Amino acid sequence: MDDIDQGILALLGADARMSLATLARKLKIARSTVQARLERLETSGVIAGYTLKLGEAARASRIRATVLLTIEPRAQPGILQRLKTLPEVEVVHTTSGRIDLLLQVASANTALLDDVLDRIGAMTGVKSSESLIHLSTRMDRAV
Repeated sequence: MDDIDQGILALLGADARMSLATLARKLKIARSTVQARLERLETSGVIAGYTLKLGEAARASRIRATVLLTIEPRAQPGILQRLKTLPEVEVVHTTSGRIDLLLQVASANTALLDDVLDRIGAMTGVKSSESLIHLSTRMDRAV
């Protein structure tokens, strides 16, 4: 990746909806060059996709939780497949230490969150789960 690729990524990181023409104008290169670079970045896996990032107004109405899972040895592939079917599970991290998986979960209400947490805890291979309900966000560098 060269400076042009880095520039494309930086601009799209700030606004993933930026048009090819705007990218080209800001980078002072031809639109066809931007298009070719984007195709290469997508094909090579540098750009995995374009996504919607919810703003605070939308996120504030959702109940969020961090879920800590301890799982049986060799159960991770099956658990990950089942977690992918739950739209409330937004992020799954593997960790080191006593916890095997750290999940970020969000739902529209406490009843739905309770149901999702029960379904996660009942999955075959889950030894234990601990849920931490988010009360407020004091800092978020990802926004």
